[in-house]
Amino acid sequence: QVQLVESGGGLVQPGGSLRLSCAASGSIFSINTMAWYRQPPGKERELVAAITSGGSTNYADSVKGRFTISRDNVKNTVYLQMTRLKPADTAVYYCTAYGGITYWGKGNLVTVTS
Repeated sequence: QVQLVESGGGLVQPGGSLRLSCAASGSIFSINTMAWYRQPPGKERELVAAITSGGSTNYADSVKGRFTISRDNVKNTVYLQMTRLKPADTAVYYCTAYGGITYWGKGNLVTVTS
């Protein structure tokens, strides 16, 4: 089992920045890819960004150039640095860890509004 604890969400104005963190514990040796998903109000959940244990990354087109995913393998923590935030980025953001099966965090609300 892997436990994921997210932090860093909140309210921000358009154009602002936030950093989400997700700390993994438990059977972390099994984890390869970690990722962030989001679910905007009334919409489907979507992949935002992912990073492998080797550091390879991929991003949704809607966040390329604005969001950066990174990973600290010593702290077993993945981060999502979000810049130039838009109201369309408003969503519940979920951290995931894949190690044979996918583990999900509880979610963290990010609200972008003036």
